[in-house]
Amino acid sequence: MTTVIEAGCPVIIGAGLAGLTAAIELSPLPCIVLSAGAVSTGTSTGWAQGGVAAAVGPDDDPELHATDTLAAGAGLCEPEVVTAVTSAAPDAIAWLSGLGAEFDRAGDGNLRLGLEGAHSRRRIVHAHGDRTGAELLETVVDAARRLPSVSLWDHSPALEILTEAGRVTGVLVGSPDGPVEVRTEVVLLATGGIGGLFSHTTNPLSSRGQGLALAHRAGATVRDVELVQFHPTALDVGIDPMPLVSEAVRGEGAILVNELGQWVLKNPLAARDVVSRAEWAQLQAGHRVFLDARSDPGERFAELFGSIYATARQSGLDPARDLLPVRPAAHYHMGGVLVDAAGATTVGGLYAAGEVASTGLHGANRLASNSLLEAVVCGRWVARHWRALGIEAGAPPAARSYPMAVAPAGSPDPVVARVRRVVSAGAGVLRDAAGLRTALDELDGLRHHDAGLVGYLLVAAALRREESRGGHTRLDFPRAEAVGRHILTVSDPSIVGAARASRGSARAVTGLVAGAAR
Repeated sequence: MTTVIEAGCPVIIGAGLAGLTAAIELSPLPCIVLSAGAVSTGTSTGWAQGGVAAAVGPDDDPELHATDTLAAGAGLCEPEVVTAVTSAAPDAIAWLSGLGAEFDRAGDGNLRLGLEGAHSRRRIVHAHGDRTGAELLETVVDAARRLPSVSLWDHSPALEILTEAGRVTGVLVGSPDGPVEVRTEVVLLATGGIGGLFSHTTNPLSSRGQGLALAHRAGATVRDVELVQFHPTALDVGIDPMPLVSEAVRGEGAILVNELGQWVLKNPLAARDVVSRAEWAQLQAGHRVFLDARSDPGERFAELFGSIYATARQSGLDPARDLLPVRPAAHYHMGGVLVDAAGATTVGGLYAAGEVASTGLHGANRLASNSLLEAVVCGRWVARHWRALGIEAGAPPAARSYPMAVAPAGSPDPVVARVRRVVSAGAGVLRDAAGLRTALDELDGLRHHDAGLVGYLLVAAALRREESRGGHTRLDFPRAEAVGRHILTVSDPSIVGAARASRGSARAVTGLVAGAAR
């Protein structure tokens, strides 16, 4: 039997940086925040070693930040979105500082700024070295817990976005006591990315595109699902998910070499897709790839990158003396649910922010450290839009905390394991039509499962993008088209209802549509 709760306030699905930022900014207006696990755990935010990109240095400005972002995006960024987000970056840093985030500062009190790949200036704001994501997550969780307007629901996975006549009517939420229908007309998806669909990833394994599946089944348009950024320096020591070695390490002088000591590429701070392809070529040729930090940062490694240092030491490696084995791993999803400047999707009342959304900021290849920035800026924009809509204030339903459902030992989801193998083989760093078609055929029968559905959407879009652009490389189409174009994927409205009834997939209709390079 389904329990019905009349929420009367927005419901935010996801308790990472984007979702909690929106909840905090919305205060004192009420909201419910649904977390599939425990609040403050299992989100990509907490794993982010990089920082927040913001033009706050004396030699920098938002226009330079925008220029770097557009260059990395390889013709698929929305310039007006890029300008708006980079212009909002300094205020985002100030807002987070006001909440209590402890950013790293120099002796004179000014922010200490780092350098990362494809940035023309030192503009990366860090917190506790390589613990930026953890610090920001702790900051927004603490702030949200202090607000009576925010009702946090632990271990409350969203199962379905309920709609009628193309508008949101509620969210179906899982609980140990059975499904709970939370009735609301306003929902924000802030569910993170899709890295868990790949065999090699730096993301939490729970990040498997659940928000994309929810949006697609609700009838929302998704965009550029095929565009995945592979981080070139995941620590290759047999851990799943793979520990990340931040790009900031290369910003401090580390280089990439093979087992012969030969440089993998001349510029170790090139854009991530360039570095990943160079590494992949080495791996395909039978070489291994290593990050050499022995000279730079050398003995300073432990001070600058404490978390990475600890992980390396646990694996028997000393970054000041040993080469660190690395390889590309799925790291960030540039595609997502299509949204406008207010975060609104194509379904009335449904919004998206953070990695699950396709805002137009990242284009075909995200510029390093723009993701935490986007989560904060766009989360705040959504909340401001809701306030402008005149959402009425009132007490939200009480917070809920359910016991964590523990799967029996040794029983991983076989569908997820299969999807990871198929997606990795067909839609990894290098792709071609034969591999994509093989993957698509195998995923076709798995679309009843969220992971299978998102994997199918990704591979189908990758097959349609007959070019190489940004994070998407086709061996059979090695050049980019003259004009950047988006891949939009929509659900067939005639069968969304039937798919909902069976918890299956609406049929994907994928089309090539003129995009951002205009």
